[in-house]
Amino acid sequence: MRIIALVPGDIGNQLLFFPTLETLRQQYPQAVIDVLVEPRAKAAYQVCKNVDNVLVFDYRDRSSLADYLNLLGIIRDREYDVSLSLGTGWFVESVVWLNGIPRRIGYQGNSDFYLSHPVVAQSDLYVPQKYHNLLQGLQINAPCPPVTINVAKEDIDWAEQEQQRLNLKDSGYILLYGEDVAISEAQDTYPVDKWQQIIENIQQKQTGLTTVLLQTSENREWNTAMMSASNKLIAIAPPDIGKLAAIIAGANLILCTNSTPMQLAIATDTYTVALLKDKAALKYLPDSSESCVSIASPSGKIADIEPELVLKQMWQS
Repeated sequence: MRIIALVPGDIGNQLLFFPTLETLRQQYPQAVIDVLVEPRAKAAYQVCKNVDNVLVFDYRDRSSLADYLNLLGIIRDREYDVSLSLGTGWFVESVVWLNGIPRRIGYQGNSDFYLSHPVVAQSDLYVPQKYHNLLQGLQINAPCPPVTINVAKEDIDWAEQEQQRLNLKDSGYILLYGEDVAISEAQDTYPVDKWQQIIENIQQKQTGLTTVLLQTSENREWNTAMMSASNKLIAIAPPDIGKLAAIIAGANLILCTNSTPMQLAIATDTYTVALLKDKAALKYLPDSSESCVSIASPSGKIADIEPELVLKQMWQS
C-alpha cells in the first residue's frame, strides 16, 4: 500500500499530525507513507520516524498551471492507493482526484466531489484528535496516541554541549519563548515589558535556575528587544528542529506562546506554561496533562495577561 498525506501549515501543524502518522505506521507497517508539505514545514520530519518521503508543494502560493501539472505528475508516478487531506483547497483535491487514487479521504465541505470517503470535521476537538479522525475513512478506530518525536543522539549530544558551555548543566534552566509581531498576529504577541517583569521576579526568587531566551528564525526581533532590555539574559539558537527539541527537553520549564516550541515541549514532556490569546486556543493543548498548563486571555489579546498571573502559575508548577 502507498499512502500520501497532504498536510498544509507550518512545522507546528506537522507535529500535530504526527499521531495520525504513528497510527498509520502501526496499522500498515509495510506501507509506503509520504507527506506533501509546504517548504517551510519540511524540517519537521527530521524528528519523525513514520514517514518514508517528504514531498514539497507551496499550498499558500498562487501556483501556476505548470506547478499543478508538475504536482499531478509527481503523484501519478508514485501510484498511491490512499490520500489523506487536511483541507488543501479544491484545486489540490482535484489533482488527487485526477490521479485516480482509489481512496481519497478528507473533511466534509466544499471539496466533497473529489473525495471518496469524506469525514466530519470536529473543530472543537484537540487538534491531533481531529486529524486522527480522518482514519475513520480507513475504518481505523484506534485511540489517538500522544504527540511524540524522535530526537537523534547527535542532537542530544549538541544540546548537552551547549548546556555545558553556558553553565546550565548543573543549575538547570527556564526557557522563555515569544514570537515577532511579523510572524504572529498582534494579539498573539506578549509585550517585552511584561516579559521583563516576569524575568525580574524569577531572578529575585534566586531559585538557582538560569533564565534562557530561545531563539529561532521566527523571533529574532523579540530576542533582540529582550536582550536590549536586560543585560542579565543569555540566548540559545538551535540551528535545526532536532537540536531545538533537545534543548527544550533539557529545560526545567518553558514559558511560551502558542508556537512550534510549545508543541515540541509537549512532545518531549517538558513542563510547559502556555500563554494563549483565548480559550479557543486550548484545542492546541492536550485535554489532560500533568506537565502542561495554560493561561488564556479573557479579552482575546495575549498582551492583557498580567505578569502576576503568569508568575503565580509558574511557582505553583
